[in-house]
Order: sequence, then C-alpha cells, then structure tokens
Amino acid sequence: MPYKAPLDEYQFLFDHILGFSKVTQTDRFSETTPDLVSAILGEAGKLCEEVLAPVQRAGDQHPAVLENGVVRTSPGYAEAYNAIAEGGWVSIAAGPDYGGMGLPMTLTTAVNEMMSAACLSLQLNPLMTQGQIEALEHHASDEIKAVYLPKLISGKWCGTMNLTEPQAGSDVGALRSTAKENGDGTYAITGQKIYISWGDNDFSENVCHLVLARLSDGVPGTKGISLFLVPKRLPDENGDAGIANSLKVVSLEHKMGLHGSPTAVMQYDGATGWLVGEPHDGMRAMFTMMNNARLGVGGQGIGGAEGAYQHALAYAKDRKQGKSTIENATGTILDHADVRRMLSTMKADIFAARAIALSNAVAIDMANATGDRDWQARAALFTPITKAFGTDVGIDVANLGIQVHGGMGFIEETGAAQYLRDVRVTAIYEGTNGIQSMDLVGRKLMDGGTAVRALLDEISETVTGLQKSYPDLSTALLEALEKLRQTTEWMLSQKDMADRFAGAVPYLRGFARVLGGYYHLCAAAHEKGDGARTKLATFYIHSLLPEYSGLLAQAMQGADDLYALDLEELAG
Repeated sequence: MPYKAPLDEYQFLFDHILGFSKVTQTDRFSETTPDLVSAILGEAGKLCEEVLAPVQRAGDQHPAVLENGVVRTSPGYAEAYNAIAEGGWVSIAAGPDYGGMGLPMTLTTAVNEMMSAACLSLQLNPLMTQGQIEALEHHASDEIKAVYLPKLISGKWCGTMNLTEPQAGSDVGALRSTAKENGDGTYAITGQKIYISWGDNDFSENVCHLVLARLSDGVPGTKGISLFLVPKRLPDENGDAGIANSLKVVSLEHKMGLHGSPTAVMQYDGATGWLVGEPHDGMRAMFTMMNNARLGVGGQGIGGAEGAYQHALAYAKDRKQGKSTIENATGTILDHADVRRMLSTMKADIFAARAIALSNAVAIDMANATGDRDWQARAALFTPITKAFGTDVGIDVANLGIQVHGGMGFIEETGAAQYLRDVRVTAIYEGTNGIQSMDLVGRKLMDGGTAVRALLDEISETVTGLQKSYPDLSTALLEALEKLRQTTEWMLSQKDMADRFAGAVPYLRGFARVLGGYYHLCAAAHEKGDGARTKLATFYIHSLLPEYSGLLAQAMQGADDLYALDLEELAG
C-alpha cells in the first residue's frame, strides 16, 4: 500500500526537540554527522516506500505457510528482505568490530519505525535479529561472537528469541525446557516453545534461536534459567551453515493479523546449543534482548499508527459525503467535524508517541556513550512508557482509521482493517502493556522516585520558562505536572504492591499524556508563531491532555474496588 516516509518529522525532532546533538557530540557517536543522518533517513525512506510498502498487502492476503516441514514466506518477502540485508539495515546500531555501522539507537529507532509503517510483518524479522545481536554483544563468549555476529549483522542469518511455553507465558519461571551438558562445551536442548516470531523462513541461510532452558542444577523459578544459542543449522569448520540441528517447526499459528510473519511452535529434541552468559543467569542476558525489543515494539506501534493515518487521510481527501457547514469547504468528508476530530487525534498522538520513543532512544545512546547512571535511569524509566503508550497509540489510531473509512473500513479490500489486525499484538508481545505498567510503578520506582522527580523537575523548568509566550498551554501543562507528581508520591507511599498495580495502567497512560503535552509545547515554542505545530499542540493540550485528570485519579484508587467482587459475583 502507498506510504510516504515522514522524514521532515524525524529531522525536526532530531534537530529541535530531542537534543540529539548531545549524542553526536560524544566520542562514541562523533562521526554521526548531520549529512550522514540525513542520508540514512533518506535511503531508509526510499527502501520503505519503494520496496517494503508494495509487499504489505501480499503478506496479509498470502500468509506464510508450513509445507512438508518448510516455511514458505509471502510473495515478495524474500526480495524485500534481501534489500534490507544488502542495504545494511539490520546492522545500523551493531558494533563495528563485527561489521555493524555503530550508529546511534535513535537513528535505528526512526528507521525501524518507518519499516513498521511500510510492512510491519516483515519488519519484525530484522527487529528480532537486532535484539539478538545486542544480547550476544553483551553476554556471549568471544568464540560465539566471532562465529555468529558477522552473519547476523550481515543479514545472512536471522535471529529469534524463545521464551514462551504452553504453560509458561508471562511467568517465564514456569518453563520446562531442559539443557544437559554434552561434555564438549555444548548442551542438548529439549523442550517446546510457542509464539516464536519468524521461527523460520525460506530466504536466510540460517536461523539462530536464543532459547531459555533449565540446567539440571537450576533452581525453580527465573533464577534457575540459563540462555542458549541454538542454530537451525550447525556452523561448519568455516563458520558457515552446515548440517541440520535437532529442532523443527511443528506448526504455524493462525493469527488475527501479521499474517506475513510466521509465528512458530518450535520443538527441540536434544538440539545442540551453546551457553550464552553464565549458568542460571539467562534472564539477565535475555532482558538485554527484551529491552531492545520493547523499544522496537513501541516503534512498531507508532509505525502502524503512521501507516493507518496516511491511509485514512488519503481516503478522507477523496471521499465525498454529506453537506458541509464550514467556509472554504473541500466537498469531502474532511469538512465534517468528527472526521477532523479523528484525524487531528491521530496526528497529535503519533507525534507524542514518536517523541517519547525517540527520547527513550536518546537516553539509551547517552547511557551507552557516557556510562552515566542518570542517563541509564532515564532510559529505563522511558522503556515501559514507550512500549505501552506507543502500542496503545498504534491500536487507537488504527481503530480510528477504520472509522474514518466509514462502512468501507469494514471491507477488507480497502486495507484499513489490516493495520488494526497487524498492530493489535504489539500491546501483548514483549511483555503485555499491563506488565509494562507494573514495571513502571514497581521496579522503576525502586530508586525512591529519583528518576521520575528528576524528569518532572526538568520538564517543569522548561514549561515555566514558556509561560509568558504560551500562558494558556503552559498553565494547563504545569497543572498536569503537579497532578503527576502527587500521583507518583502516592505510588511511592503504597507498601502493598497490589494497590500500586491496581492503578498502574492509568498511571502509565496519564504519565504519557503529560509527556506528550510537553513535547507538543516544545514543538510549538520552536515554531514561534501560529503555524501547524502550534495548532496541533493547542489541540493536544486542550483536547487530549485533560485525560490525565481522570487517569491519575483512577491510579490512586487502590486495589479494594478491583477485588470487591468475588468470583461468583463476577460470573453472575
């Protein structure tokens, strides 16, 4: 389907909102010049517009299938993937030691979002590989790195992550997969894993699985889990894909969306694997990949939203229906107030979510470049917000996109429904949005609120400085910031985690609403006038920001009301 890469939006955010220059001024990223950034964005945009977007519908209408043990991917996917690999798009942020570009995660995040907007099903493949590359860079032995990283970085081999089992979903510690030492430095991995995105394909030379399993002396729960690298084909003496390993795809899931992405049930029958990291420390190593993926999945939500918005806007520009009640009418449904409300909401929320995600990426880059603990804390704080809000926005915007189409949105031939079906899972995988919210009010507040307070202080200072120029918008935002402070302090005062968890989802959503208002105000302030960004900021702060009040009030209700109804009353 047609897609136009929003290059000006990324450039505006990089240059004026995110403080991206801080990243490029570090020694680690000093070679990331403005010309290089512009060239990377431009070439990635061209790839997305000309190569990925044209295969979007093919993946939905002709899903991946399993034939005689072989996964057959959707028409055009092999060629599109090869273009991704040959262009070096898998390896943007990977270390140069093994062939990566070593560019900032901020740039990678923008490119991945564009790819998600163009073809989410296919983009999920390199996203998984990027996460595996980072996990191996941090935790694997030099021997493993030497064999696997060049192939993964080149895109010749693909990577996956294997956590979930039929009885072990979010409770990963309940897994039953086992690992036994072979006596030669390798391990025999046995067990079944489900929901394995891109568990296999017919276009890469090898597929490398990061698998969580328990050694014989591993204690119950997550503390007894180890991580293993288990390739589809065992590397030969030259490091190339050799004989088949003892693993297979049992079946592919029949899903609501993402039909072009084969989601596999994987069976391991004494498959040969190599330990990654220390024994019984698998969750720490896997979390490196998962945190990378959580930022990426937040970007998938935003990309899905962008694609749905462009699709709906194009339809609205052409669709004539009803009589207009405004001056200078277009004669299309764009004249109608409700259509304008929906499109304005879509555009405003995409900007807010994108600014949050890219700010998250900037914090990651600064943490990696400087080792500064404050930047590490900022990156950790933003990650669950990026993932949950980005994917919620993806779902909300795609849903509105169907509504903009009216009855035609319910007709598959328009393609509007695909955006919602594809993006819906992003709120579930890589940790459900409920788990992200629990992480925010739990682990991310274990510092006593230091990271949150530092962020709110920083925002308050900026907003206060804009009060003379934008008194109405700044006052509304300062009131929202004060409510967010009060709610944060309430969360910190609750010793019973059930009370925190009961309000975790509205707290995260309210937090994101306030952050979105801040970034919109910053955009208006840079514009210094009454242009499009000021108009959009005014709409967001007047119409969307006020949601924070109800959300944060709900966040402080505690758990009593949620558990007041017993099981019989819930069923009655």
